[in-house]
Amino acid sequence: MNSGLDKAKSGNLKGAIADWTKAIEIYPKYALAYYNRGLARDKLGDFKGAIVDYTKAIKINPNYVRAYNNRGNSKHSLKDYQGAISDHTKSIKIDPNDANYYYNRGNSKRELGDLKGACTDWRKAAELGDEDAAQLIRNQC
Repeated sequence: MNSGLDKAKSGNLKGAIADWTKAIEIYPKYALAYYNRGLARDKLGDFKGAIVDYTKAIKINPNYVRAYNNRGNSKHSLKDYQGAISDHTKSIKIDPNDANYYYNRGNSKRELGDLKGACTDWRKAAELGDEDAAQLIRNQC
């Protein structure tokens, strides 16, 4: 696992993916290995592969809030905005005090043309300290 982290930090994402794949072969219930491999795939633009890994991490740990959030971001990147909203909503249910989840859900709502819903989410994100959300409110709401 540490080898994968070291490789990812040095920019060797393919090497990191290989290391996490080996870790998963040894420990198939290791949610963090799936999550980290998903992060690396995400950074390489393999959003579908990232979604598969985040989904496996969530199956192992149904309250893996960061996996829901990142899976939502990957779905957003693939223009699956409804799927992204669903995942960000799950993140919010698990941890309602993280501004990032509201911000991300707001972005997906905006893409679907729901500016009112987006502004509501961005306001909550801004209340929780997200400056980017505050800027979006000033510019779009």
